[in-house]
Amino acid sequence: MELDLGCNYDEDEKSSGGRCFSFSENLPEEVKANRGTLFNCLREQGFINYPFEWWHWSYGDMYWAAVSNAPHAIYGAVESGVS
Repeated sequence: MELDLGCNYDEDEKSSGGRCFSFSENLPEEVKANRGTLFNCLREQGFINYPFEWWHWSYGDMYWAAVSNAPHAIYGAVESGVS
């Protein structure tokens, strides 16, 4: 079962009519409730949402550390190994 979350993953502001923002006011109540369920589950596990994209969550990176007031990130950038 797929839940309506307001717009497609990775849809930008223009094509989504602003519904890509995590806390857009331009959402039906059902979508707000669906996002609320998703957000509560992820927050309970320590994830941090990037508010400009409802689908973008962080854990352990520099953004997560800054927003959660952690003393440091758990991990840093990954080297691709491609030269």
